[in-house]
Amino acid sequence: MAKANKLFTIGYEQTPPKAVLDELEHAGVKLVVDVRAVTSSRRPGFSKKQLAAGLDERGIAYVHLAALGTPKEGRLAARSGQYDVLEKVYSKHLKTPQAKEELDELSALVKKAGPVCLLCYERDHTHCHRQMIAEIIEARDGVAVKNLAGRQV
Repeated sequence: MAKANKLFTIGYEQTPPKAVLDELEHAGVKLVVDVRAVTSSRRPGFSKKQLAAGLDERGIAYVHLAALGTPKEGRLAARSGQYDVLEKVYSKHLKTPQAKEELDELSALVKKAGPVCLLCYERDHTHCHRQMIAEIIEARDGVAVKNLAGRQV
């Protein structure tokens, strides 16, 4: 039986770093899996190194799985509200060898690392690729998915 029976997701859009970190800590997350293709951010506290450091201060581990990020075409579709295009682009992307390998890695992490949370930018999980990832892991590994949201600014 897997240690973690839950997979969390969170988006940091319109949310200060402290609120995201507080939400993760409150939920008991032990590992954040960053599923952004690009880990730099214009938002202070959310670039890869800053985020990892902030998580480390709270005793939360950090892993970046770049191959689970959205290809540029999908990111552009999401920004323009074309979520159907995002879904098509990302579904195709998930069939690549790199994405399949990292989905397997994510499954292993969920089973052994304790409560895991997928992190991306988009606040609304229904408009984000992390929801597709979460649904795959939910079906594959029998974990329950819970979407978190920190206090907005």
